[in-house]
Amino acid sequence: MPLDHLTRRILILRGQRVMLSTDLAALYEVEPKVLMQAVRRNIDRFPLDFAFQLSAREFADLRSQSVTAKPALGKAFAKVRFAPYAFTQEGVAMLSTVLRSERAIQVSIAIMRAFVQLRQMMLSHKELSQKLAVLEKKYDAQFRVVFAAVRGLMDPPQTERRQIGFTSS
Repeated sequence: MPLDHLTRRILILRGQRVMLSTDLAALYEVEPKVLMQAVRRNIDRFPLDFAFQLSAREFADLRSQSVTAKPALGKAFAKVRFAPYAFTQEGVAMLSTVLRSERAIQVSIAIMRAFVQLRQMMLSHKELSQKLAVLEKKYDAQFRVVFAAVRGLMDPPQTERRQIGFTSS
């Protein structure tokens, strides 16, 4: 299973990197209902910092984003009646102990590698930013424009979202 395929399924919700129960069920090749039954039978293994259910607002936002960004995800959400659960890295690790299949073990290992890869990318970005700050201090104003351009490339693009619908005045 390619790591980039897994890293695209890792989202940031409530300030944490998580994977949704719907995505995990597809990866483990089980029905989402079966996955959640296993979790409910072992609920004491999943404290809130391991797994949590999305709020209605989070679910609605995710649904609206998935329709345009990820068509496959949009189709998956069309069948979901209840807000999915989000599992942190620790929650994903715990899932493999609850599901107890060879597939669950292999998928969990691949997911752990994806989480580690994301963490390494974030650290390297931070290190690059620190090195750039040192260089900015070291060199004079003639390179200020170059450093500003590099920083602009490092920052994620800011997308402005327009409100859709009517507004009350």
